Amino acid sequence: MSPTADPAGATAVELTDVRKSYGAKHAVDGVTLTVPRGEFFGLLGPNGAGKTTLVEIMEGLRKPDAGTVSVLGHQPARREKSLLPRLGVQTQSSAFFVRLTAREHLETVAALYGVAPDAVGTTLETVGLTAHAEVRVDDLSGGQRQRLAIASALVHEPELIFLDEPTAALDPQARRDLWQVLRDLKGAGRTIVYTTHHLDEAQELCDRVGIMVNGSITALDTPGRLIAAGTGNTRLLVPAARLPLDTARTLPGVETATVDGDMVVLVTTDSGTTLAEVAKVAGLEGVQTRTVSLEDVYLQLTGTA
Repeated sequence: MSPTADPAGATAVELTDVRKSYGAKHAVDGVTLTVPRGEFFGLLGPNGAGKTTLVEIMEGLRKPDAGTVSVLGHQPARREKSLLPRLGVQTQSSAFFVRLTAREHLETVAALYGVAPDAVGTTLETVGLTAHAEVRVDDLSGGQRQRLAIASALVHEPELIFLDEPTAALDPQARRDLWQVLRDLKGAGRTIVYTTHHLDEAQELCDRVGIMVNGSITALDTPGRLIAAGTGNTRLLVPAARLPLDTARTLPGVETATVDGDMVVLVTTDSGTTLAEVAKVAGLEGVQTRTVSLEDVYLQLTGTA
């Protein structure tokens, strides 16, 4: 199955003033959002911000209390049979046929979508599970089950893919391997809506990100533009053995100085001046520079220490 035209044209997801409450808790509080087809969109935010509820509304698993939702030109809450095969969904609590092998599980999922059996082997290879294809699901490790959940979302080649913390249980190499899988999916024209707590991952992969706080999206833009609009501070990390904290706080350009492990962390808006002063009093051996990242912007917007 390849991406096909839909009545929404260039729009994959369109939300207008969407609201969802649980008692007095406003889980989603007036969110308006458009995700173009072919975009890799990241939804970020602290626990309890409303990300999962918002994504489940897009997937049709929850009905909003108010507002309108369009996914590939359909209202997902109606669970239309014509829409479901066009969506791929991976959640953190994915269900499995645990007494089947990984291959058998994926064959069962593929059969439900009417997908040719040869797609199973290809998908297992894509997520790095070929060597474990004949292992029963209940004998797979947590990371391997995570890969199988992703495979289950991809085996029918959906147009729009929802991924909830897909790299959470993966080791660093498997995580990087999955990054390439996701880049390839985007290159094939798929639309991806992605939640993650890995800010480096969002900065690396996403075309745009929305940062959600208390049920509302407080920032929405490309990672680059969010970083450019954020704090202009630079952090200099200097070995604490060579730069006493009291001395660090007196250096020109230093706004704050703190100790983190065996390093003194200097925050400055004039890195050139501060670096020159550090060179005079402590030398530059072992000094590290950290410019603003998406994580810095995220912490600034969410107030998360």
